[in-house]
Amino acid sequence: MEFIYYFGEVFTPISFGLLLIGTIGGLILGATPGLSPTMAVALLIPFTFHLEAAQGLILLGAAYTSTVAGGAVSAILLKIPGAPANIATTLDGHTMAQKGRGAEALQLSFLASLVGGVFGVFLLIFLSPLLSKAALAFGPSELFWIAILGVTIIGSLDSNSVVKGLLSGCIGMWLATIGFDDIMGAQRFIFHSSLGGGINIIAALIGLFAIPQVISMFAKGRVEVDAEVIQIEKHSIFDAIRELTRRTRALSIGTAVGSIIGLIPGVGGQIAGLVAYDQSKKFSKESHKFGTGHSEGIIAAESANNAMVGPSLVPLLTLSIPGSPTAAVLLGGLLIHGIFPGSDLFDNNPDVAWTFIDSMLIGQILMCIFGLYIASFAARVSRVPQSVMAAVVLGLALFGSYSVQHSIGDVYVMATLGIGMYFLERFGFSAAPLVLGLILGPIAEANFIQGSMIANATDGRLAYFFTGNLNLLLVAIVILSIGYSAWMEISSRSDTKNEGTTS
Repeated sequence: MEFIYYFGEVFTPISFGLLLIGTIGGLILGATPGLSPTMAVALLIPFTFHLEAAQGLILLGAAYTSTVAGGAVSAILLKIPGAPANIATTLDGHTMAQKGRGAEALQLSFLASLVGGVFGVFLLIFLSPLLSKAALAFGPSELFWIAILGVTIIGSLDSNSVVKGLLSGCIGMWLATIGFDDIMGAQRFIFHSSLGGGINIIAALIGLFAIPQVISMFAKGRVEVDAEVIQIEKHSIFDAIRELTRRTRALSIGTAVGSIIGLIPGVGGQIAGLVAYDQSKKFSKESHKFGTGHSEGIIAAESANNAMVGPSLVPLLTLSIPGSPTAAVLLGGLLIHGIFPGSDLFDNNPDVAWTFIDSMLIGQILMCIFGLYIASFAARVSRVPQSVMAAVVLGLALFGSYSVQHSIGDVYVMATLGIGMYFLERFGFSAAPLVLGLILGPIAEANFIQGSMIANATDGRLAYFFTGNLNLLLVAIVILSIGYSAWMEISSRSDTKNEGTTS
């Protein structure tokens, strides 16, 4: 139980002060559109140069944890995900905020984040050796099928039509091909200089979610919109805790899905919330309430994207393989201090490894405390007249998309995608499946090409992609996911038709 021995190191004045700074700063950065967890951690790397290795990692780890949770603030109040991991949170969170339940939505998100995050860190503490071996089981073929599984989930995400959901996902996957092919180096669909580096996911995220909302606000007119000031309902933290305990199914699904996805190198947490949201919807007895401001949607999404934080560090600390983009930045923080992660990290530098892990456990608790404290104050944002809010959101969208790479081209991409999404929404298409396709496209393509190269040197593609227990299991889940989504839509239409006939 070495992790207990090093708990005292976290509570030294300097270490605990850095933990507080990282937690509070991470919440603020996470709530700022355009500043992803990866960017937040990268921005803090220079501040760790003159710190001890353990202290530097405490600062970075706290920022990582709280930035993921902080992204829920803008997702719920502004319908702008603070990071890709918070996409699913917008589906029910913003609707709750529009109904005056913003404080409740924020309280549920931070409480769910605490449960998922603590569970993920405990997995990191107790199961690192076993989980590291499991992470090695995922090669190009398995990662390809995981990406395809994500594509099949698209059909039932935030859309009344499986076909429209899949078409939205296909549009996103096509957008992912724009730019240079990472493996062959070929140009694809570069019809403007702004697209030379492909479509930046943060700029796309802001454009697809924020701009349609801004256009809708401006389209309504100032007088009409200003009259629609939302009345905020007071909500006790104890009521939020009781609601969380009532939704143990969504909490369990989110935590389990986030932990599994966080473990898989290269997949990252951006799809954890979406997959958990989808699975929670499928297993819920109130699936028809999802998307209308249902607490289960928030709980599943936020528990998942924080549960993935701990397991995403397992491949990093035990195999020197970053499990997510943010973990890759943390690897840089380790190497700067001459710490080389691997199987002997816990033998050669136990003080650094265990102090860092212990700080992440305490950081989850601090993140929840500060998040619950600001929930009622932050919820007042929803009372701002929408004509003013439209201008603020537009300013944040411009700032967020430009700040990622300091490129005006990203602003053009953001605006173009946002205007296009506004018109697509008029025809019943949704932004969430499109973004998921944009995220999964490069993962599916890169692993299919790598797998094909391996297959050509062995027994061929058919044998490579369709043999092995893990491959067959994933293929079966893909088929079941497609069938279940289609069956749910047919059942829903039959119920609607029967209700119409009865009435």
